[in-house]
Amino acid sequence: MSAALKILAVDDERSQLQDLARLLRGSAMVEEVQLAGDGHDALVKASAEPYDAIFLDVRMPDLDGVELARVLRRFATPPQLVFVTAHDTAAVDAFELQALDFLLKPVARRRVEEALERVAKAVSKSSNGDVQARAAGAESEVVALDNVRSGSTRLVPRSSILYAQSHGDFVRVVVEDGRYLMRSTLTDLEHRWEPHGFVRVHRQYVANLNKAVELRPQFGGTAELAFADGRTIPVARRHVAELGRRLRV
Repeated sequence: MSAALKILAVDDERSQLQDLARLLRGSAMVEEVQLAGDGHDALVKASAEPYDAIFLDVRMPDLDGVELARVLRRFATPPQLVFVTAHDTAAVDAFELQALDFLLKPVARRRVEEALERVAKAVSKSSNGDVQARAAGAESEVVALDNVRSGSTRLVPRSSILYAQSHGDFVRVVVEDGRYLMRSTLTDLEHRWEPHGFVRVHRQYVANLNKAVELRPQFGGTAELAFADGRTIPVARRHVAELGRRLRV
C-alpha cells in the first residue's frame, strides 16, 4: 500500500527511539518521521502541527503514553495511535483509547509495517482517500503551557486563554487563573490561532476577542482592551478601527 505518512515517534529512551525511527523511516509508506523524547515534548509538537500517527512508548516520566493518548484523543483531528512498550499491561488502556496497534519491544520490522498499513488505511478512510487533507486539518483544542515557578506543564483549552504577550524567547500566555510560558513566537501564534478568534492588537500582544468585553479609547488615538476579570492590554493606534469593527460584528 503506497502512502505518504507523517509520523511522530515518542520514547524517553534515546537508543530505543532511534531504533524505532530507523524502522519507520525504512518503510516506503512513510514520508517523514519526527522524534520526541518525552510526553511533554510530544504534546508540544502535536499541538503545533498535525501527524498521521503517533507511535508512543507507554512508560515515560511525568506524562506517560496513556496520559498523552487521552489528551491527543481530545484534539479536533486526533492522530492515529500506536503504542510501543516492553510491557503488555497497557493493552486494555490501548483498546479503550482506540489505538490501531500495540507493539511489544523489541519491535520487529514486520510488526511496524503491519501497524503502518493500518495507519494508512485509517487515514485514507477518514480523509476519503486524500492524505494531504489531514495536513490542513484543524489544530489541537488543547495548549501545553509551562509553569516556570513549579516546572510543571499545564494543559488548557485554547478557548480559555485571554491573551498572549511576547516575553523574550517565549510567549507569556494569560488565562483567568494564572500566567504561563509557551515555546513559540507571537507571530506564529497569531497565524495559527487567527481562525479561533485571536488577533494582533499590539506589537507585543495577541488577544482572544471571544474573551474581550470592552474596547476603551485612550488619548492619542490608542485604546485598551478589557476582559471580564478586569485585566486590560494596550491596543496600538493602527489596530483600533479594525478592532472596533470586529467587536461590533
